[in-house]
Amino acid sequence: MSSRPDPGNAMNRPGPIDQHAIRRRAEVPMLHSFLATHRDKLIERTRAKVALRSAPRPTEEELTNGVPMFLTQLGQALQLEGLSQKADSQIVESAAKHGQEMLNRGFTVGQVVHDYGDVCQAVTELAVEMNAPIPTEEFNTLNRCLDNAIAEAVTEFGRHQEQRNSRKATERLGVLAHELGNIVSGAMLSFEALKTGQIGVGGSTARLLERSLHALRDLIHCSLSEVRLESGSTEKEQVRVRDLMGDAEVGAAIDATNRAVQLTIAPIDIELMVQADRQLLASALGNVLHNALKFTRPQGHVVVNTHGTTERVRIEIEDECGGLPPGKAEELFLPFKQGGNDRTGMGLGLAISRRAVEENGGLLSVRDAPGKGCVFVLDLPRVAQVPPDGQTRA
Repeated sequence: MSSRPDPGNAMNRPGPIDQHAIRRRAEVPMLHSFLATHRDKLIERTRAKVALRSAPRPTEEELTNGVPMFLTQLGQALQLEGLSQKADSQIVESAAKHGQEMLNRGFTVGQVVHDYGDVCQAVTELAVEMNAPIPTEEFNTLNRCLDNAIAEAVTEFGRHQEQRNSRKATERLGVLAHELGNIVSGAMLSFEALKTGQIGVGGSTARLLERSLHALRDLIHCSLSEVRLESGSTEKEQVRVRDLMGDAEVGAAIDATNRAVQLTIAPIDIELMVQADRQLLASALGNVLHNALKFTRPQGHVVVNTHGTTERVRIEIEDECGGLPPGKAEELFLPFKQGGNDRTGMGLGLAISRRAVEENGGLLSVRDAPGKGCVFVLDLPRVAQVPPDGQTRA
C-alpha cells in the first residue's frame, strides 16, 4: 500500500492560500534584513552625520554607544511591524523602554530626536545608492516607526525627567527642613540656658544663639532668592551700586567684628548704576561677602574694590582664606559644596548667588590668589543714569 498522499483525499489538499500573509512575510522583513546586512555601513554613515551636527553637540557616548543602540531599536520596531498584528502597541512599548534607557545614559531630548532622524536618513541614502529593492510601503513603515519611536521615547523621557525633578525637589525640601530644625534647636537651647539668668550674655552660649539667628536669617534669604529665581518673578530697576554696597556693608561689618576679621570697602563712584532686581543682587552680594568673611582666618582682611568702565561694573571681593587647590575654583559654585572647617549653612549660597547675578545679566567668577586667598568678581553691565526729567546724562 502506497504511503504517498492521495491527491483526491480532501484531508491532504492544501487550504486556501493567504496571499496577504505571504506578501507581508516576504516584503516587510526586507528592510529589516537590509538593516541587519549593512549594519556596519549604516553605523559608520550615521556617526559621520552626528559628528557634523552643531546643535545639540554630539557626545562621545552618543557616537560610541548611542548610534548602534538607535539602529538596533529601529530594527526591532520594523521587525515587530512585520511579525505582529499588534505592532503599534509593541513599538510604543519598545520605544518607551528605550526612552528610559536614554535618560539613564544622560541623553538629551534633542539628541533623541536628531539621532533617530540621522539613522533614518542614513538608511534611506544607502538604500538608494545600492538600488536596494525595498518597496515604498516599507519606507512608509520606516517613517511610521520613526514617528512612533520619537514620540514615545520623548514622552517617556519627559515623564522620567519630571519624576526625577520631583524627587530632587522633595530631597531639597527635606534638607531645608532638617537644616532649619538644627538651627532652631540650637537657638532654643541657648535661649533656655540664658533665661535661667545664670549665664552671662557675653559668653559662649550667647554667641551660639547669635550665630544661630544669623544662620537662620541667611538660610531664609537664600531660600527666598531661590524661589524668585525658579518662579521668574524678578523686577528690574536702576540700582546705584554705592547704595547697594552700603546696605550690604551693615550686615557684613557686624559679621566681620564677630569673626575678628578686618573689612575694608573702598569708596564707590556715585555715577555707577546697574539695571537689576535689587533684592536678588543684594542677596548675591551679601552671600559673597559672608562667604569671604566666613573663610578668612581670624585677624585676616577682606577688601572690596569696585571699578567702572563705560560698559561694565566690576565688584572685586578679596579674602584671605589661604588660596584654592589647583583646578578647584568652579567647584565652589556647585550646590551643597562646602569647604573648610566651618560647615554651617547648606552650601547653596554661592550657587544661588551665581544664578542671581546671571539673572541680572552679569557674571560671578573667582580666581585664586596663591598662598593668600580668593578674589570673587561680580561683573555686571553698566547703565547710564537717568535723571528725573528722563534725559540720559552724557
